[in-house]
Amino acid sequence: MRARRVRDGLRGWGGVGAMAVFCALALTCVLLLPLTTGPRGDGSTGLAGPRIAEGTPAADSDCTDPEKQTLPPSNADGKTIDAIKARKGEKRKLIVGVDQNSYRWGYRDPNNAGAELEGFDIDLVHRIAQDILGDPKAVQFKAIPTNQRIPALQDGQVDMVVRTMTINCDRIKQVAFSAPYFKTGQQVLAPKSSTIKGYDGTLAGKKICTAASSTALLRLTADKASGRIPKSVDIGTVVPSQLDCLVRLQLGEVDAVVTDGALAASQAAQDPTVELKGDPFTTEYYGVAMNLTASDLVSRVNQILVEYRANGWQASYDKWLSATLDRDAGLSKPPAPVYLRTS
Repeated sequence: MRARRVRDGLRGWGGVGAMAVFCALALTCVLLLPLTTGPRGDGSTGLAGPRIAEGTPAADSDCTDPEKQTLPPSNADGKTIDAIKARKGEKRKLIVGVDQNSYRWGYRDPNNAGAELEGFDIDLVHRIAQDILGDPKAVQFKAIPTNQRIPALQDGQVDMVVRTMTINCDRIKQVAFSAPYFKTGQQVLAPKSSTIKGYDGTLAGKKICTAASSTALLRLTADKASGRIPKSVDIGTVVPSQLDCLVRLQLGEVDAVVTDGALAASQAAQDPTVELKGDPFTTEYYGVAMNLTASDLVSRVNQILVEYRANGWQASYDKWLSATLDRDAGLSKPPAPVYLRTS
């Protein structure tokens, strides 16, 4: 029975889905290798657009509104941007950590010539490169797993990370974030035949997969300790990159995945044998992550986002996400930015 479900799921994926499985299985080892050091720069299939339930991830008691802890927008250059612009020849590029396996966010479609990276996050990267270097293609993409996003920034291997990265209280102590560019929430993904109904008691005795260093893992750990979810929930399956969880689910090695609803909806669109279970149980925001010392770059990205939200964001949403989330982008639009950080 399990083998039949696996075969049916893989057959339903089509070209992109098969690519995703291949990438997750065959490229995991590649993604886990040390990143090449660059210049130091510091209840539906997802088609119905689930509503975001109020709530926040587990966080420090003295931390509120982490998405507001960012610098005011500015067009001024500084030491970080100067260093990026000073790169010569082929190295004069923005170095950006991204995902290459998240359907509609950052992925390679083998059906397109060249199989270049594309998606909602990739559009934003090109816009930032256009503003800073005058060329939207002046980008060196580095595919990094979920658990390497912060180390890559701290070690100066990338200038920024644009990879569906949630702004939270723990992360703002380690890296700097832009203002939010997308609104989402944690959600459960499971086979359509599963008895799981959402983030509730139906998870009892189930094996859940999450990505290392993810918001989902933090929330599951806290909620299991507090009793919000049953103590019998097994959260021991932790993988380097989020797409690996979908593969584990298809192989029958886990019962469900907990991840951002925006990502889960794209995965449900890839595989017709799985679906979102219940409503999102948090409210979260994606931000562009940078090194804590890159204040000028943070302010510049915030200025770019002001313009991008007015001209560019909606077109990118319509192209990449409207089919998997909701044709009305209202639930995914970030709030008006607030800039509380002063230095």
